[in-house]
Amino acid sequence: MLLRHTPETLVERSALTVNPAKTCQPVGAMYAALGIHKCMPHSHGSQGCCAYHRSALTRHYKDPIMATTSSFTEGASVFGGQANILEAFANIFNLYDPDIVAVHTTCLSETIGDDLPQIINKAITENKIPPGKTVIAASTPSFKGSHITGYSNMVSAMIKYFARNTGKKNGCVNLIPTFIEPSDMAEIKHIAESMGAKYIMFPDTSDVVNGPMDGKFRMYPKGGATKEEIASSGDSILTIGLGRTGTLEPAKLLDTHCKVPAEIIDLPIGITATDEFVDLIRKTAGVSVPEEILLERGQLVDVLCDMNQYTYGKKASLVGDPDILVGLVRLCREAGMEILHVVSGTKAGPKFERKIKELAGEKTIVKTGAQADMFYFHQLVKNDKPDLILGNTYCKYIARDMDIPLVRTGFPIYDRVGHSYFPIVGYRGGLRLLEKILDALMDRIDRDASEEKVELVM
Repeated sequence: MLLRHTPETLVERSALTVNPAKTCQPVGAMYAALGIHKCMPHSHGSQGCCAYHRSALTRHYKDPIMATTSSFTEGASVFGGQANILEAFANIFNLYDPDIVAVHTTCLSETIGDDLPQIINKAITENKIPPGKTVIAASTPSFKGSHITGYSNMVSAMIKYFARNTGKKNGCVNLIPTFIEPSDMAEIKHIAESMGAKYIMFPDTSDVVNGPMDGKFRMYPKGGATKEEIASSGDSILTIGLGRTGTLEPAKLLDTHCKVPAEIIDLPIGITATDEFVDLIRKTAGVSVPEEILLERGQLVDVLCDMNQYTYGKKASLVGDPDILVGLVRLCREAGMEILHVVSGTKAGPKFERKIKELAGEKTIVKTGAQADMFYFHQLVKNDKPDLILGNTYCKYIARDMDIPLVRTGFPIYDRVGHSYFPIVGYRGGLRLLEKILDALMDRIDRDASEEKVELVM
């Protein structure tokens, strides 16, 4: 009911965010750390912060997310958290025996000014970190950026602490995905493996947060990129960053750090973007495109052609993370849809806006940053009602209030399952996403049809 009081009049805001269309950096950093094999994410801050970050990921993946915390109290909040984290290192390695501890900061530890590299060096000097074990750290204050920023910063930390150039190329292609589902990471690997390309992908959360239920508890599931694989990324022939916002900084760092050139491309959602990814793999790795991949592409093209009458001309409003939004816009445009609004709480810069307008047209309203919140998105939808909304679970209230079909995409999705098991990237992912869009639109046709006009065959 409260949503119905959202005014239609758009007022420029510079200091107020209402229901942000993002979450904080440590959530993305924690998720990225889970993509390293036998790694324990560690939140350097209060217990409450860590509990929120864990619960956000646990609710999204319906899988328990393991992480530790420095457990700041009043004393640590005033005098710093060095004593807490040094004790934490000893406890973590003694109780949980990870190979790697990936530390991310919070608002509190950043405000205090804790120097993590200095603290890690002290821990090594005092033998708090056992031989053969590693601690890495990323600066991820919640008071700026978003979960995408935090994810990117943690991936950069992996490169900083692990990647090495031995001077001998390994013939591999580095694949660095942006913040996407484990199912999407598995699909990216499926494409590379089907083509016979040698690759190193990190982070890799497939088989980590979407593992099977077999009756056995595993503190560290079998998935995730190993420390050795990430170290070897410094000898690769090329880094492919899949999604500019989430991968540009890590890819640039790997180029600077190890002289591995980088290509940043759009997340492969839809035909054109997946074609670009497949072609780049083909050229770089010197492989051919197998019949299996051509079949998957043809199936997506077939459904796009067969069902175009249901998607052509339909209007869509999108909210979410920048890299996924670019992919969604591309697929929707391939289906003949019109894009009305594209909103992201993550500040993506003028290149993002130019990209969206290039794909969707100059009339599309594009806004990113702190004031690009769900309140603003609701105002846009009220002013120019679309046929479809694509966004996360928080859109359900707007969709319900405005009686608009919703296709759940992005992070977080708390009220449905499937996103961690079925991809939206690649040709197979595009087919699933197209199916979800068609189901939403055709269900609405059936619901709104008069009794005598309900069609058996559509």
